[in-house]
Amino acid sequence: MRSPEELVKNFRIHGRKVTPQRERIFQILQGNVSHPTAESVYAELVREMPTVSLKTVYQTLHELVDMGEISPLDLGTGSARFDPNQLAHHHLVCTRCHLVKDLYLDIEEIQIPGEQLQGFEAGAAEITFRGLCPKCKAEISEQSESG
Repeated sequence: MRSPEELVKNFRIHGRKVTPQRERIFQILQGNVSHPTAESVYAELVREMPTVSLKTVYQTLHELVDMGEISPLDLGTGSARFDPNQLAHHHLVCTRCHLVKDLYLDIEEIQIPGEQLQGFEAGAAEITFRGLCPKCKAEISEQSESG
């Protein structure tokens, strides 16, 4: 994702409204590796700007998606998440607490046999590994030892 300053310029170039709320959303997303939901962005924003609406957050996030600045993620963790990291990467997802971490793998070597494509032209691939994060794994281990 571009810097907040670059996003302001890009929004204006494309005739999109730039408000203090949107500028703060850009800042919240900058370098954010938590794969935030709209609700978590809203929770952080409303602490500073109590009159902001969740609708403003959703509209801004969807405009950023439309502009290719962030990617929507549906990782099966409930709410849709948004990823400001536009580098090619994959994800690790905790099945217990829903923590999401970026994972960098070189999967260019994966080849889909022609008959498996069923007429599709394959493009980009995203891999999601599901399991337990270190914290949840330790908690489960502690519970099984004490119980």
